[in-house]
Amino acid sequence: MLYCEESRRHEPLTLDGYQRRALQSDQNERVGADGLRVPLLGLFGEMGSLLTLPKRKQRETSTYYRAAIIEEFGDVLWYLSNLAARHHLPLSALARAVGAGEDLRVVNARALRTLTFRDVQKKPALKSRRSNRASEADYFALGGAVGRLMSEFAAGEHWELDRAEFVRHLARTFRLLVLAASNGAVDLSFCAHNNLAKIASRWPQKRIYMRPFDSDCELNEQLPRRIEMYFEERTVGGKTYVFQSCHGINVGDRLTDNRTEQDDYRFHDVFHLAYVAFLGWSPVLRALFKVKRKSRPSDDENQDGARAILIEEGVATWIFNHGLDHYLFRNVEKLDYSLLKAIRHLVAGYEVAKCPLWQWQEAILEGFRVFRALKQHRGGWVTADLKARTIAFSVLEPRRR
Repeated sequence: MLYCEESRRHEPLTLDGYQRRALQSDQNERVGADGLRVPLLGLFGEMGSLLTLPKRKQRETSTYYRAAIIEEFGDVLWYLSNLAARHHLPLSALARAVGAGEDLRVVNARALRTLTFRDVQKKPALKSRRSNRASEADYFALGGAVGRLMSEFAAGEHWELDRAEFVRHLARTFRLLVLAASNGAVDLSFCAHNNLAKIASRWPQKRIYMRPFDSDCELNEQLPRRIEMYFEERTVGGKTYVFQSCHGINVGDRLTDNRTEQDDYRFHDVFHLAYVAFLGWSPVLRALFKVKRKSRPSDDENQDGARAILIEEGVATWIFNHGLDHYLFRNVEKLDYSLLKAIRHLVAGYEVAKCPLWQWQEAILEGFRVFRALKQHRGGWVTADLKARTIAFSVLEPRRR
């Protein structure tokens, strides 16, 4: 899935402007030669993903291929930009150096600052559609350049002494990336915009929560801004169930794990509470609390309806199964991108798809934190606060009416 709409006309993006914004998401605090290791490994890994696409194009849909190649070109571009910055080199200088063989030290600085992706990737070349074999040759050349870049770094004993040679390899890699994109009719400007949108969704400079989707609805059609729910295990007829109550009133059905091998999924409604607190979204709880948006027929049918409920339950179940394979995310601070990306695909077409990936990460990790507490204490109070964007656990006894 693309992170920015292609139909929208994006402003021309300068190479250095992209580089500055991309570097804001750099999580690598190492410096010098040691600081090059992570982005080099990242470049090598992303290059491998990019090189698999011509093969996958033979057997998968063009829609998948197109979205994937835009994302992979953007990821490769990010690592190249990062490596250039670690040599105190503007990305534009790298592009100009490979274009006409100029010495990096004497390139006109003012001209470089205005160099855009469209400048280095001319429009006639963008329209080029070479044969598959010719396009594959571009990928072979690009993969070989990255391999030589890795070899040059591995062979160097002192990165400062080998800097000039390393930069030449970096410049050659950038040139081949532009060539492969142009001959494959891939717009690098759009790839860069998409990459920046992806970064902002996962690693924003400032975390600003989206307004709840029902903010402008009447109170009787809004999710409760604060929910205090009590989870209690009881044995009925020799079988153990979890009951939930809110303000002394039973909410929903009594739950079991619905699985031969017990895994405490019976407490899974805590995940729906986390979705309310951090995403402002839960068709499941909207139905339980009878706050569907009846005054808006489209939202009532499409966003709050049966299919939306099934989507949410499916997402909760899928993430839970993933959590079982990772010790219920104990001591995990960051979720892998593949998980977050898959969730984005699962909720495509629903309002919650607008939520950035970092909000999903918070909802999942905080939901599992409280789930682990429920599992340990076999019940307790869970408070989801949509205004404070928190979810909390307490082992106090239930309040009696």
